[in-house]
Amino acid sequence: MLPAKNRLSKKKDFQRVFKKGRGTKEDLLIFKWAPNNLQVSRFGFAVSKKVSKKAVLRNKIKRKLREKIRKELPLLKKGIDGVVIVNPGAAKKGGQEMVGILNKIFSKTGLIKNNGKSSL
Repeated sequence: MLPAKNRLSKKKDFQRVFKKGRGTKEDLLIFKWAPNNLQVSRFGFAVSKKVSKKAVLRNKIKRKLREKIRKELPLLKKGIDGVVIVNPGAAKKGGQEMVGILNKIFSKTGLIKNNGKSSL
């Protein structure tokens, strides 16, 4: 599980990232990020009912993505707030495929230290 200090939970934090942040899209994921002036990076996830009407599937997608980010935390740059937005059609993709897309996003945005090498 992603540690509490690394989670975005307040509505105002999500809104700040959406309004002032930069973003990139890769396949079925959109990643928006903004600096947070803290010593840690925080992440949030947005999976709407358009992805799946079943909460079980939406939560499963979020758990897979959270676990990926938890493993990557030591490699990610500090001081950012990020929101992963999942687009419809993601429920049909496998968990490993979603993790691969997230890897591409981190490499593309330059948020991974160590020359973009991933731990997975």
